[in-house]
Amino acid sequence: MPPPADIVKVAIEWPGAFPKLMEIDQQHTSPWNLPNPETFALQNADSTNFYITEKVKCKISKRSCIAQMAQQLHERIQSSSMDMKLDALKDLANSSRDITFAQEFINLDGISLLTQMVESGTERYQKLQKIMKPCFGDLLSFTLTAFVELMDHGIVSWDTFSVAFIKKIASYVCKSAMDTAVLQRSLAILESMVLNSQDLYQKVAQEITIGQLIPHLQGTDQDIQTYTIAVINALFLKAPEEKRQQCNVLHLSKILFLVFQNVIRSNKPINDEMAHQLYVLQVLTFNLLEDRMMTKMDPQDQAQRDIIFELRRIAFDVECESNNSGSFEKRKSMYTRDYKKLGFINHVNPAVDFTQIPPGMLALDNMLYFARHHQDAYIRIVLENSSREDKHECPFGRSSIELTKMLCEILKVGELPSENCHDFHPMFFTHDRSFEEFFCICIQLLNKTWKEMRATSEDFNKVMQVVKEQITRALTIKPNSLDQFKSRLQNLSYTEILKLRQSERMNQEDFQSRPILELREKIQPEIMELIKQQRLNRLCEGTCFRKISSRRRQDKFWYCRLSPNHKVLHYGDLEESPQGEVPHDSLQDKLPVADIKAVVTGKDCPHMKEKGALKQNKELLELAFSVLYESDEYLNFIAPDKHEYCVWTDGLNALLGKEMTSEFTRSDMDTLLNMEMKLRLLDLENIQIPEVPPPIPKEPSNYDFVYDCN
Repeated sequence: MPPPADIVKVAIEWPGAFPKLMEIDQQHTSPWNLPNPETFALQNADSTNFYITEKVKCKISKRSCIAQMAQQLHERIQSSSMDMKLDALKDLANSSRDITFAQEFINLDGISLLTQMVESGTERYQKLQKIMKPCFGDLLSFTLTAFVELMDHGIVSWDTFSVAFIKKIASYVCKSAMDTAVLQRSLAILESMVLNSQDLYQKVAQEITIGQLIPHLQGTDQDIQTYTIAVINALFLKAPEEKRQQCNVLHLSKILFLVFQNVIRSNKPINDEMAHQLYVLQVLTFNLLEDRMMTKMDPQDQAQRDIIFELRRIAFDVECESNNSGSFEKRKSMYTRDYKKLGFINHVNPAVDFTQIPPGMLALDNMLYFARHHQDAYIRIVLENSSREDKHECPFGRSSIELTKMLCEILKVGELPSENCHDFHPMFFTHDRSFEEFFCICIQLLNKTWKEMRATSEDFNKVMQVVKEQITRALTIKPNSLDQFKSRLQNLSYTEILKLRQSERMNQEDFQSRPILELREKIQPEIMELIKQQRLNRLCEGTCFRKISSRRRQDKFWYCRLSPNHKVLHYGDLEESPQGEVPHDSLQDKLPVADIKAVVTGKDCPHMKEKGALKQNKELLELAFSVLYESDEYLNFIAPDKHEYCVWTDGLNALLGKEMTSEFTRSDMDTLLNMEMKLRLLDLENIQIPEVPPPIPKEPSNYDFVYDCN
């Protein structure tokens, strides 16, 4: 007979006693016959300190006791005793990670209490700061930690906070000597305010500038550096265009220099969060070019036309003739000849070439930068091509316009940063005009490749394809400097590209004869089963997922893994990212596979519908999936990357007996199938495989050659 539904067995440790496995009746009294048992709750013994409530933890205790605990903490943090206040705030900082407790504490207007404590500056204790500085720092640190944890649940809107609170938080960031924990929490609060409210951005921007944040990049604490770059990115992202350009002029050069010197060149390895923030900074830096990229040239604008005249002057070492020098037709003919040598499509009015967007005026900016800062290389390219035969000249103007457009596509200029990308390039932090220098290297590469290919004007698109491949291959090694990038390109000549293509083509060779196709079809189920087992094994190892909230930087994690018998999903919250596998017994919750009804992805996930109003959720949609169980319950996931997303969706579909359809499954299938085919056909190397089987020979006239073993 199954046990009653109200009875559960759990290991319980009473303070000062050994833990025991006890049967708990969820509807009646506790095993200790405690007075007023409704005022007690069970708490997890691990570092998460989560309380076990009816909604969250198997209905073991009543929610009213959590409310009473929240009430007690609410009273204790207002105590006049320094020690009691400190202990209460420490407990509050730990307990606030639990959403049930957070809801109860917030219902007591706890957020307002914490903000009042911060706004007042805990005046009484500031007077004692000189003699009790460590204690004061801890008080403030625990207060801000509790505030951050409570706000991360998304229960309270960020728009509710006063200017006095913002001023106080900003003052902690601006102070030269501030407790590290207080500085971290203050930076995290500012980041969340800026990202979650345009109104708060305006208020924060009035209290703190990017220039005041820069000194924090000069330290050695990578966490402080990460939080600082996150706030700079948030301010940069929310700022209007004119203010971004102003920041570009005033601060960007120094920010890039300090980041390169103190972060990228530091002896400490760059963690994932820092890599993400560097990637965001890189994207926002390049996005400053978007305005020029999307600006058409006005053929009637004399100031813009003067830039083209400057290109002509530098290339051919001529001064602009006055209107009276020679006839109009003579000057027009001379300009047309020179503009043709410069490689413009429209020889009469080159300004028309820059009316295409993208790249718009950005292409002309790049050409002028190259002509002024790399004058020898510019003159050499122009004169070299103007002395070739018409059909073999590499048109500098047309090439520059198309190259600028290509570089904008490669670096995704104008696109918002991805939520989960860590793909930054150190070389772009070594120069305050890195995009222009990048262009200067690539335009010389294009001219070199043109000569190696002995290209004509009809080969223009082919040359651009080869150059794009050279650039993308060189970027994959993440060169630390522009010189390293240039050296890598020197090794990627057109001949080398042809060799690489040939090698890859041979590795991906797919025989199309009927016997080969039949063999592939026969092997395919075996390979699919192998992929399925690999996916399930990965689920058994488990994955650490990061919790995503309104604040991008989120240090909360949870772990999920499949049991070895493939019957149960074990999951639970973690204090920090694990270094290896997390044991099943340390994960608090479980979900039987038999209870899973469906797996949904993308915008069909409930947690994506909730985030639908947030910006930058395109990447999250691509990594989101949910497991539907019971009637309307969901277990929501956001994978750390595309690979883990494919592994988990494939594995869950395999558990449900459905087809694995991810792009990684197709890629693995192709790789393993081609490898297996080559192994099986190894003995047939250099042997022509016939399209049809050989004919069956005629029967012999007699069978005298058959040996009778009897």
